[in-house]
Amino acid sequence: MKVLIVGNGGREHALAWKVSQSTLVTDVFVAPGNGGTEQEPLVKNIPISSNNIEELAEFALNNKIDITIVGPEGPLVLGITDKFKSLNLNCFGPSKGAAQLEGSKEFMKDFLIRHNIPTATYQSFTDASEAITHIKNIGCPLVIKADGLAAGKGVTVALEEKDAIKAVQECLNNNIFGKAGSKLIIEDFLEGEEASFIVLTDGEIIIPFASSQDHKARDNEDLGPNTGGMGAYSPAPVVTEYIHNKIMNEIIIPTVQGMRNEGLNYCGFLYAGVMIDYENNLKVLEFNCRFGDPETQPIMMRLNSDIAKLCLEASTGSLKEQSLEWKQEVSLGVVMASGGYPLDYETGMEIFNLPPETNLTKVFHAGTSFKDGKTLTSGGRVLCVTALGADTTEAQKEAYKTVKRIKWDKCFYRSDIGYRAVEREK
Repeated sequence: MKVLIVGNGGREHALAWKVSQSTLVTDVFVAPGNGGTEQEPLVKNIPISSNNIEELAEFALNNKIDITIVGPEGPLVLGITDKFKSLNLNCFGPSKGAAQLEGSKEFMKDFLIRHNIPTATYQSFTDASEAITHIKNIGCPLVIKADGLAAGKGVTVALEEKDAIKAVQECLNNNIFGKAGSKLIIEDFLEGEEASFIVLTDGEIIIPFASSQDHKARDNEDLGPNTGGMGAYSPAPVVTEYIHNKIMNEIIIPTVQGMRNEGLNYCGFLYAGVMIDYENNLKVLEFNCRFGDPETQPIMMRLNSDIAKLCLEASTGSLKEQSLEWKQEVSLGVVMASGGYPLDYETGMEIFNLPPETNLTKVFHAGTSFKDGKTLTSGGRVLCVTALGADTTEAQKEAYKTVKRIKWDKCFYRSDIGYRAVEREK
């Protein structure tokens, strides 16, 4: 079986690495891939942008690709699945219509309200003065979100009025997120603990993955600006069996059924960011129409089941009810980033002391390139150092042992990934 994976980040490296372990798979292509995928056995990078749907479809046709797995949200929102299906190509990911769950915060929030799925109270705005008046009327804390795709950086948790107003002005007046920020959502601040809950579905059958928790804030103790994610671990202790079932029954099943009822059958990965309060009440923070990054890395480290087979079955209507097989260990990934991220940062730095893969650790690449035998930085989030351990404490120690060996000019990382779970274990 030939597999094409679309994307160039840490998520796509982890998917390519896991897919290449399938006994059914002979070739794995990644478009465009990165320095890590270029060095994986059985994996070949293809120099086609993840948003160049026409060229990707032509490549899939010419190379008789059996299944295309779409990593990032961009091509899904642009309609890559619709294009591939029109050419009778198997493509795993939601349609353009269904991908609006991530492509528009307003669409998502309206959908949740229509289907009585719990979420924070909100209002949408296109006029900065109206948004600021709203902020002054209701007070902080509040959460300000760009309506469109902003690579995980379009969210501001504003504890004070001045921060909320600044976020509105940057989004609507200064256009720092471009078209994605031409509209914004202002919603209530929710307290509790956040978890990532990801499933695979063909629109009817739903197969949940192990729970995970990521750290979106740049700095220790979840402070500082939001990023695409500074690390993650799996499983998330807050997602007990009771909470797992509650998320499935109150959020995931109603969402998949609601999409189908609205004529938008959802086939693909579905990611729910869920806030769990101290009385075990749930609210949806966000939906993503793909696997999370960096959650993919620790989840793939723990997964024993064949992800390529699952994606093919879902995209061809042959998916069956089943439970996935998991390693018992905890997995934890630490993102190493370029100095200045998520704002301005330099690229082209040589990375030193990259270790080989072991049974316990794997370094997944995100913003890297491989040139003349050297691995160079090419993005903000550069690596995700992922490790297994008997518990979160051990996995954390193992990951940071490797992190401290890897060097490049101006690299930085959080030193507390998994701290909530570690505290629980004490």
